Amino acid sequence: MSFETLSENRSFGGTQGVYRHRSQVTGTDMTFAVFLPQMAHYGRVPVLWYLSGLTCTHENAMTKAAAQQWCDEAGIAIVFPDTSPRGDNVADDEAYDLGKGAGFYVNATQDPWKPNYQMWDYIVHELPELLTESFAIDPEAMGITGHSMGGHGALTIAMTHPEQYRSVSAFAPIANPSESDWGRKQLTAYLGDDPDAWHAHDSTLLMRERGYPGEVLIDQGSSDQFLDLLKPEALAHAMMERRQPGQFRMQAGFDHSYFFVQSLMGEHVEWHAERLV
Repeated sequence: MSFETLSENRSFGGTQGVYRHRSQVTGTDMTFAVFLPQMAHYGRVPVLWYLSGLTCTHENAMTKAAAQQWCDEAGIAIVFPDTSPRGDNVADDEAYDLGKGAGFYVNATQDPWKPNYQMWDYIVHELPELLTESFAIDPEAMGITGHSMGGHGALTIAMTHPEQYRSVSAFAPIANPSESDWGRKQLTAYLGDDPDAWHAHDSTLLMRERGYPGEVLIDQGSSDQFLDLLKPEALAHAMMERRQPGQFRMQAGFDHSYFFVQSLMGEHVEWHAERLV
């Protein structure tokens, strides 16, 4: 698989690049960003996948999450994919929480979304294959994290494919979308109105059913303006019921913004590095 280099910039001891390729999975051009630490000059390095939230592109976390310094020091790469397919012929919606920028990391089964909105397969299969072929990353040492909608994606993907992801964390994830307005609307649109079809994309339900074989780290701001939509208490209760190893931390005074993410990014990178390096 080939890709186009849009930009590459020195960042700390490594390189922050932005690239574009033609996705066979989504049927569109997709843009993604990769930070490679200095250690990548000497061989393959572990990689952390960062899934972004509603309305974001690859660029938001790349420029706002303050991850590069921490990743360079830890010797791990970090990947920032886009949140949805894009293009003139891609289905969209006037609302910010459905359509472009709001792929929810699912494989859509319903029209008009089905032809392009195959974000689960894109994140889990196609993009990792491209990166393994083209960059000095180790496919046997992958972790995954994300914020909000991306936290939802990170948790559901990791619990479904624990053999592929050796570590998982999340920032303010949409924790129980089957019971939230940030979920029921989108899961109905993408997957149909049968709640059984939503099960694989609800981290609270997956936690109750299977959990994760390693430890899980979740941070949630106590002053998050979207707490009623995120439903963190449902996931916290599920973790306790399952006795899932890990930490669910309510962080005093933080809201839902990237100020929250960047304030805790160093701790999350360290968490993943301990399990990947």
